[in-house]
Amino acid sequence: MKKLIVPGIIVVLLAAAAFVMFDSDDRKHLTASFPRTVSLYEGSDVRVLGIPVGQVDKVTPEGTSVKVEISYDADVDLPADATAVIVSPSVVGDRFVQLTPVYEGGEKLKDGAVLDEKRTATPLELDDIYKSIDGLTVALGPEGANSEGALTDLLTTTAQNFAGQGEQVNQTIKDLGKFTGTLENNKDELFGSAKELEKFIKTLADNDNVVRRFNKSMSSVSDLLAGEKDDLAASLKNLGTALGKVQTFVKDNKALLSKNISGLNKVSKTLVKRRGELDEILKAGPVALNNLALTYNPEAGTLDTAANLDSNVGALATDPGLALCTIIGQADSTGNLCKLVNGLLPKPRSATYGARAASDTTFSSLLEVAR
Repeated sequence: MKKLIVPGIIVVLLAAAAFVMFDSDDRKHLTASFPRTVSLYEGSDVRVLGIPVGQVDKVTPEGTSVKVEISYDADVDLPADATAVIVSPSVVGDRFVQLTPVYEGGEKLKDGAVLDEKRTATPLELDDIYKSIDGLTVALGPEGANSEGALTDLLTTTAQNFAGQGEQVNQTIKDLGKFTGTLENNKDELFGSAKELEKFIKTLADNDNVVRRFNKSMSSVSDLLAGEKDDLAASLKNLGTALGKVQTFVKDNKALLSKNISGLNKVSKTLVKRRGELDEILKAGPVALNNLALTYNPEAGTLDTAANLDSNVGALATDPGLALCTIIGQADSTGNLCKLVNGLLPKPRSATYGARAASDTTFSSLLEVAR
């Protein structure tokens, strides 16, 4: 009988060792420190997204904190910044540890990692809620804010102000709800505007010295205008008087001004029509004047040139352009001035029986424009 018991014990020990060995290969471990672990025990679930992936192996108090040793499936990956949260599914009952967030890529949490209290969280206990309510009640009670009846006065005044205003208060709350809904629907635009405003403010901050100098200059200008306000007011008054007189003058002389403007328009059209000749004058005029200056004899006070007027006296009456070209040609060998004169003077018109009629060489003929 003893011979059968000893081998049996050996087999059980080997199986247990094999189970522990193979089981340890399929598990990962981490240690988390919590400020408290109410209703958390050895064997409590460890979950990810509410799905059990492991369990609590050991809960050990250590001073003002509690160390919780956790094991979970080896095929479960957690992000390197994972946290542990104790979740309470109900007011009464066991709690479980939730590992969060879900791994979506990047560096993984190493096996055997340690999470300090900065990376853990616990639910708010009912005793803490009662304690907070008690503290608020004491703060607002006769030994606190209402020691001199201030809270009572506030409640009484509020009740009087809102008496009979229930409909308006209700509408205000509804409008506030619509307003917050509008903000929610336009949060991208709102945050975009806030971001652009932040950039503008940052630009002002980065250029603080420039903005200060600009404000200082604006202040100096304002002071200058304030000091000269009497002169500025007088100038504006005189300007108003002058504009009034101009208006009266224009009103009283509108017929004459209209005539003058019409005449100016006629002259402008003539200049436009003769712009080629004017351009030629500007080009040939200096050469002609230079040639004319060369013909002057300062010692004798004469023009040393041959006029040849005899052969052109008759032509002067019928074709003044030809006669003038004959005279000017002796001083201007280029012929440019002659072309200019022919362009300015009207062409001779033939009279009855082929006779050459006299041309109108008056300035009025030069101002004739197409109407």
